[in-house]
Amino acid sequence: MVSTDAETLQRIVGVERLVAIVRGTDIDATVAAATTLLDCGVRVLEIALTLEDAAEAIRQVTHDAPEGVLIGAGTAMTPRDVDEATEAGATFIVTPTFSAAVPHAISNGVGVLAGAYTPTEIQRVLDAGAAAAKLFPASALGPAFIKAVRDPLPGARIIPVGGVSLETIPPFLAAGAFAVGVGGPLLGDAATVGGDLNALRSRAAAFLRAVAG
Repeated sequence: MVSTDAETLQRIVGVERLVAIVRGTDIDATVAAATTLLDCGVRVLEIALTLEDAAEAIRQVTHDAPEGVLIGAGTAMTPRDVDEATEAGATFIVTPTFSAAVPHAISNGVGVLAGAYTPTEIQRVLDAGAAAAKLFPASALGPAFIKAVRDPLPGARIIPVGGVSLETIPPFLAAGAFAVGVGGPLLGDAATVGGDLNALRSRAAAFLRAVAG
């Protein structure tokens, strides 16, 4: 896959409004979960680099991915993380903080969803060229925080991650969230050995309905 620049990443995420976060413990299970999500219609997902040999999982998923989907690498912290992930086929990068991975990715034309927590950090990552700011952990702040930030910064593209569930998607989007990032509440045990892929399919359908609504 070819890397996706910030403008394209921003456009696609803004339409899809759901970033699925696959944080697995096993390569085969991670690939199966990611492939299942793509089959269900999820168009943007990230595979966390916390998985040992995550590059191999990214390589397998991107090799068979449908045209037009975006497969990113999450929890990227260093320039080396960016390079290894993009060499494996990742089309964008997600970071938990404004780490060295952010300017490195941007300077190489790779779109980034960059971690931020305060209004100052949100403005900094957007000014640096990130496609959107990943608000993490969003559970500690809630939808009211996003609304408050967007009052003086109406153009701020904020994606809450951490604590986003089916029940909290509507208030987050109503508060002005650009999209939502969802891990555990969507994946369940699907990215682990013996995980339930049928249950994942049901949850994926429900989450896609929630962001569409």
